[in-house]
Amino acid sequence: MNYTLNQLQIFLKIVQTQSITRASEELHLTQPAVSIQLKNFQEQFDIPLTEVIGRKIYITDFGHEIAKAAENIINQVYAINYKTLAYKGKLTGKLKISVVSTGKYVMPFFLSKFMKDHDGIELLMDVTNKNTVIQSLLNNEVDFALVSILPTNLNIEKLDLLQNKLYLVGNTDMKVMDTIYKKDIFKELPLIYREKGSGTRQTMEQFIEKNNITTLKKMELTTNEAVKQALLAGLGYSIMPLIGIKNELHNNELQIIPVKGLPIKTTWSLIWLKGKKLSPVSVALLNYMKEEKINIVHDHFSWYEQY
Repeated sequence: MNYTLNQLQIFLKIVQTQSITRASEELHLTQPAVSIQLKNFQEQFDIPLTEVIGRKIYITDFGHEIAKAAENIINQVYAINYKTLAYKGKLTGKLKISVVSTGKYVMPFFLSKFMKDHDGIELLMDVTNKNTVIQSLLNNEVDFALVSILPTNLNIEKLDLLQNKLYLVGNTDMKVMDTIYKKDIFKELPLIYREKGSGTRQTMEQFIEKNNITTLKKMELTTNEAVKQALLAGLGYSIMPLIGIKNELHNNELQIIPVKGLPIKTTWSLIWLKGKKLSPVSVALLNYMKEEKINIVHDHFSWYEQY
């Protein structure tokens, strides 16, 4: 046997994603490079680790056993690295954060300097929809979650970071008058919705229901980026967070349509389970954010205040 740590990491990621393509994306490698490493790794065993049926890869029972062993080995390597850094007096460990999809425009700015100052910390950040974020928090799979709507079914603690503003947005084909439109404008504009389980979708539907607004539902898309591209293409309009359209507004590709009752304002909050025993890394991050959040907002989100 002459397999490498790199091959173990690649094989484990293939098992976790059930896909060479997805594994290559998550590892930031080319698909051919991952395929070659998988081939070289498999050739060291007399028993198949995977099977390919059609275009789909399946992991054999033996492959799953090897994946478990690979995960243990990789964890031991991480432990050695952490112990070495800790011995040098550095803060070490894993930091797991689940972030709602539009929170990807927020969270990196609150983490950047902290991660640069503590290179012994490994960050695992999952970007997904609100329902999945809350479920990962409920299952105690993450240290923190970033949300714009607080869950009502969990006992949590929170740290407010930044105001969230949602406006009616469309491309620049529509000539917008210098006035604030009444809410009945929604009868004329085909709306694009996020998928069920999205916090943006929930906020948008609450606004529509609260104001008894009649809408033309045009389509439903599963990511904020997909909605943005649909708006750019002129497929409709949507109520969406200002945080995700900075460049498009600056380049005059999208525009805010002023409507009575908008923007909807919520708050981006870092949340964690009440009573959770926080790791030293988690405590350090919380202390950093409490001390630096005003400076971070000033340095990276000052453009936000003009809207």
